[in-house]
Amino acid sequence: MAIMNFGGVDENVVTREEYPLEKAREVLKDEVIAVIGYGVQGPGQSLNLRDNGFNVIVGQRKGGKTWDKAVADGWVPGETLFDIEEACEKATIIQYLLSDAAQIEVWPRIQKYLTPGKALYFSHGFAITYKERTNIVPPADVDVILIAPKGSGTSLRRMFLQGRGLNSSYAIFQDATGKAWDRVIALGIGVGSGYLFETTFKKEVYSDLTGERGTLMGAIQGLLLAQYETLRENGHEPSEAFNETVEELTQSLMPLFAENGMDWMYANCSTTAQRGALDWMGPFHDATKPVFEKLYKEVACGNEAQRSIDSNSQPDYREKLEKELEALRNSEMWRAGAVVRKLRPENN
Repeated sequence: MAIMNFGGVDENVVTREEYPLEKAREVLKDEVIAVIGYGVQGPGQSLNLRDNGFNVIVGQRKGGKTWDKAVADGWVPGETLFDIEEACEKATIIQYLLSDAAQIEVWPRIQKYLTPGKALYFSHGFAITYKERTNIVPPADVDVILIAPKGSGTSLRRMFLQGRGLNSSYAIFQDATGKAWDRVIALGIGVGSGYLFETTFKKEVYSDLTGERGTLMGAIQGLLLAQYETLRENGHEPSEAFNETVEELTQSLMPLFAENGMDWMYANCSTTAQRGALDWMGPFHDATKPVFEKLYKEVACGNEAQRSIDSNSQPDYREKLEKELEALRNSEMWRAGAVVRKLRPENN
C-alpha cells in the first residue's frame, strides 16, 4: 500500500504494480467466489474475474432474463451457474451484487450460508450503512468487505477488454479472519480495478448517493436540459441546441478534461471561451452549492435511502421506472441526440 498526495492530502492507495494479478490469484487460489445477481455490476465483475483466472460461479434466480443472459455469457448451469442458495452454499466469498432493494428481499435466504470464515462482499455501502432500515446485519464471524468500482459494470467490462482499469474504492467493515485486507485487495485487482483507494462503507454510500443524484446523473441532466430549453426558447434549432449543449461536451471537451484536467481543457479552448467560463463559474457554483448541501444532508440522515427503499420495493416499480425513462428518452432533447449520434462519422 502506497501513500499518495491528492491536492495536498495524503491517502492510502493500492496499484496494480504493487499488488499484481499473480499475487491476487495466489491469495484467492483456495477460494470459491460466488457472484450473486447478474444485473448492473454482476456481469462485469464476474466475467472479469473469470477471464483473470479466478474460481468464480454465478448465483441467480432461475427462469428470468438475467439467468438467460448469464447462460449467453458462457456460464454453465450446474457447473458455474446455480440458483442463489446453492451458489452461496458452495462459496467461501459471497459477492452480494443484487440491487439494494433485492438485497433486502433476498437476505433471509442467504444468512444461513454465511458460516464462520466466509467473506461477504458488497459494491455499495447502502445495506450495511443503513442496516437499521435494511435489517442486513452480518454475523460477527465473517469478513465484510467492499469494492466499489467508480462506474457501471458495463464500463468496468469495456475498460477491462480494452486493457484498462476502472478505479475503485475499498473498505473493510469487519475483519473476522485476519485476512480481510488481502481478500478485498485481491478481489479489487481481480474484478479489473485501475487503482484502489481506501474508504469506509459510510463514506462510500454518502459520496455515491450524492454523486449519482449530483454531477454524475441528476445534476448533469438538469443542467443540460436547462441550457437546451433556453436555446430552443430563443429560436435555436434542435440540432444546434443539442450540439452546443451535449455533443460538444461529451465528444470534444470531456475527453480533454479527462486526459489532463480542467485547466488543460481550458488551455485548449479559445480565449473567449476561457474568459466566459471563468467569469460564469462563480454564479453557477453559488446557485448549485445550496442544492448539493441539501442533498448531502438528505443522504446523511437516511431520508434518501428510505425513499429508495420505499419506491424500489413497490411491486409495480419496474413499470413506473420504464414510463419515466420512456418520457426522458422521448423528450425533444434526447430525440435530437439520437439523430446526432447517427450522424457521427463512425456511424456512416
